[in-house]
Amino acid sequence: MSRSDVESKAGKNRGPEPGFKRLRFTIAYCGTPWRGWQSLEGGRTVTDELHTAIRKATRIDARVHGSGRTDAGVHALAQIAHCDVPETLRMTCESWAHAINACLPLTIRILRVEECPPSFHARFDALGKTYRYRIWRQRMLSPFEADRSWHIYGPLDLDAVRWCCEKLIGTHNFVRLSANRGDMPETERRLRFEKTTRTIHRAELREADDFIELEFSGDGFLYKMVRLIVGSLMHVARSREPKEWFAQLLSDPTGPQSNQTAPACGLYLVEVNYPNETP
Repeated sequence: MSRSDVESKAGKNRGPEPGFKRLRFTIAYCGTPWRGWQSLEGGRTVTDELHTAIRKATRIDARVHGSGRTDAGVHALAQIAHCDVPETLRMTCESWAHAINACLPLTIRILRVEECPPSFHARFDALGKTYRYRIWRQRMLSPFEADRSWHIYGPLDLDAVRWCCEKLIGTHNFVRLSANRGDMPETERRLRFEKTTRTIHRAELREADDFIELEFSGDGFLYKMVRLIVGSLMHVARSREPKEWFAQLLSDPTGPQSNQTAPACGLYLVEVNYPNETP
């Protein structure tokens, strides 16, 4: 077991320290100004802004743990996180939300704060997630969509996209439709099938006058997996590869990775699912 696996297991099993309680946050954010969710040296991430806002609002240092990372430029409608706070701070959940929001940039909002069991963990208890990707279809890109969707004008074979979406349903090795975070050599990542296998429960294409949306629900998503799926689907839609090429990305884990990565601006984390909760 690697050091990161040991630390992850320890984090999963550890509840709040004595005298602390655990709060669950539901958070929405526009990812455009930020370097992603995960805290980084130099700041300018969503987590860094949350830490700063909590410190300003309450004068305590509290670490926020999210359900997972989103990349720079990716948005969230309902990211889930938890945070341990002193029981001596006798604030209502509504007061917590108001106090933190008053100290946050307008592009990040706490939608809801709830007290949760001390065993709850935003990341390790998650059963699955839903992501949505928006593609603007008109010739002229709306200025209000410039950093909210991918602009693709021209003919698209959407029947081929629907065929590919059907192929996505089920359990597959997504090694060719994901990227290496750099924490291990690619040769090793290719051999660890358990790390790159995920189950997709739903893959849908929706059409509207100005845009199309692709939505995916699954038990988990690898680094850049949704963006590589969407980029590869659009590669097929533009008739640059046959639909069988996409199917082979799923069926043959030995081939080269797809290099068709959709821009971050069109991607939204829609929902995180937990046990005993209705999606």
